[in-house]
Amino acid sequence: MKNNFPNIFQPFTLGTLTVRNRIVMMPMGSDLAGHNGELSDEHIKYYELRAKGGTGLILVENICVKYPEGSNGTTQLRIDKDCYIPRLFNLTEACHRHGACIGIQLNHAGASAMSSRIGMQPVSASNIPSKTGGEEPRPLTKEELISIAKDYGTAAKRAVNASFDLVEIHAGHSYLISQFLSPLMNDRTDEFGGSAENRTRFCRMVIDEVRKAVGPKVPISLRLSVDELVAGGNTMEDCLEYLEYLNDEVDLFDTSAALNQSIQYQIDANYLKDGWRSYMAKAVREKFQKPTIAMGNIRDPKVADDIIARGDADFIGMGRGLIADPNWCNKAQYGDVADIRKCISCNVGCVGNRIGGNKPIRCSINPDLIYGEEYKKTKVQKECNVVVVGAGTAGLEAACTAAEVGCNVVLLEKEQQVGGLSVQISKIPAKTRLADFPTYLKHRAEKLENLKIVTGVDATVDTVKGYYPDLVVNATGSVPMLPPIEGLHENLQKDDAKVYCIHDMIEHLNDYPEDLTGKKVAVIGGGAVGLDVVEFFAPRGAEVTIVEMMGIIGNGLDASSTSSMNECMEKYHVRKMVNTALTKVNADSFEVKYDGKEETLPFDYGFVCLGMKAYAPIWEEMQKAFTGEGVEVLNIGDSVRARRIIDGVDAGRHLVLNTLDRLGFR
Repeated sequence: MKNNFPNIFQPFTLGTLTVRNRIVMMPMGSDLAGHNGELSDEHIKYYELRAKGGTGLILVENICVKYPEGSNGTTQLRIDKDCYIPRLFNLTEACHRHGACIGIQLNHAGASAMSSRIGMQPVSASNIPSKTGGEEPRPLTKEELISIAKDYGTAAKRAVNASFDLVEIHAGHSYLISQFLSPLMNDRTDEFGGSAENRTRFCRMVIDEVRKAVGPKVPISLRLSVDELVAGGNTMEDCLEYLEYLNDEVDLFDTSAALNQSIQYQIDANYLKDGWRSYMAKAVREKFQKPTIAMGNIRDPKVADDIIARGDADFIGMGRGLIADPNWCNKAQYGDVADIRKCISCNVGCVGNRIGGNKPIRCSINPDLIYGEEYKKTKVQKECNVVVVGAGTAGLEAACTAAEVGCNVVLLEKEQQVGGLSVQISKIPAKTRLADFPTYLKHRAEKLENLKIVTGVDATVDTVKGYYPDLVVNATGSVPMLPPIEGLHENLQKDDAKVYCIHDMIEHLNDYPEDLTGKKVAVIGGGAVGLDVVEFFAPRGAEVTIVEMMGIIGNGLDASSTSSMNECMEKYHVRKMVNTALTKVNADSFEVKYDGKEETLPFDYGFVCLGMKAYAPIWEEMQKAFTGEGVEVLNIGDSVRARRIIDGVDAGRHLVLNTLDRLGFR
């Protein structure tokens, strides 16, 4: 049996605890808990699947130590009463049975709580909101802080009773302890504010109470925002100073980063490289000679192995990577790295669903977080021919899924390559991670002997009929939306004009100068596509204007992407025009209207990015052609309605399986 990447797949002993490898599943909110904060069956299976997949140490998402005051999220786990111990024990038992160690993260939200959820004013170090536009919290008294520290200790004791191997104290990411540590949120003048020693006092109290509760042998991990990456906040050097007051009794430093205002560096933006934060873990490790966890968009096992080999850290923290592929460890250690379904850092189902969406966690590229690949065990009971038209991500998922349960599948693609729009978008420098998903799907498809891919075929009804299908899946994707605005079609992609769409930009990525100082770029459309254009041109020095008809740019983006977008536009002085309509397109200018005023926006490069629309050229014809033929015809993905990868992939898996079940094939 293979043993790839020996550095990350060697055991590590932490006190009396031996972890089988160096991969740690990071604590990530899931909204899978019940309304009362109890673990659901889904929740237990979710973590058990990652334990079964070979993860060394699982750190369960933050759990509330004081309810409702300290509650965070829509359905957060609770540990403030003994009644939660039995279900928590069921979780630890399930993970232990697969050889994983398991810890849990203790937390009090402080000012990051919302009065609409907790029914009271949030509390904090001071009366400073934990994020822009947040509620003003009430400063805690010394007596309350003593009481809350004891709550942490009591919670830690319950965790040990539930057979957790480790307890982690969350002291980062704008939660209560972080609100005391950060000068941005702590302006107290008493013994809990001012100097580094004073700002660490509450955290010191918590650590001491937890140690008293769990005894000398249970490891304690401390999660930190090593660098808050916000002007006026703690730098890495500040963190190394205040940790001098917190080092005692801590066995493991979980070295994260950022605050609410810089969340794109906590929940890493897609353009940040694998392991970009490892220098933080290294700095803490070198100063205090204690084990650390390094993290930061780590997707590639080679990068992870090198971090351990260099001595930057002792553990590798993976969050979204293990959401995307619960079997990351087993595949990396014993299998083929090409089989890993690498997270593309899109933040749609994990961040977007939870933060602001108040929905359970999902994943754009993994359509089943709970049961994984269980679907493969139920094969078709009779011969079934499936034809899929369109080899984008939705079509590839549909084709692979059908083949994996035993169908004979033909996948028809008009272009010479598979992958669809995701392959094109991934050519943009900040979007390169997106290519990992179609690459994985192609590799998965090529291993299936009962799946035939035919490229360069402009499918017709007769073509499809030639394969004698029982099920036809239309997944032909989307095309840019180009409404009948005066001058648009006359000037778009014309030699004597400077008007383009996103596909034009992608085709000429290598033709644009690195320095565009003095050049004017105007972008019509403030959605994801328009923002891709802004993020490409603004750092090159161009004077960029973005125009959006709605009242907000980036509507519907997740919190991490929104923060990254705002940082880019502020840094490069992008002009934002909202509630503004495009009225006319000229060869080198856009005419727009806002607040009853009209303005002409001259440009050297003008982009019309008004989103995408469904493209289904033979869908209606196929419906008619197969009516009464005993053939089921499905339309999935963007060819139904232009949406996101997550929607097409989910349909490619579940709609196809449910249809096969309904038709009696399995």
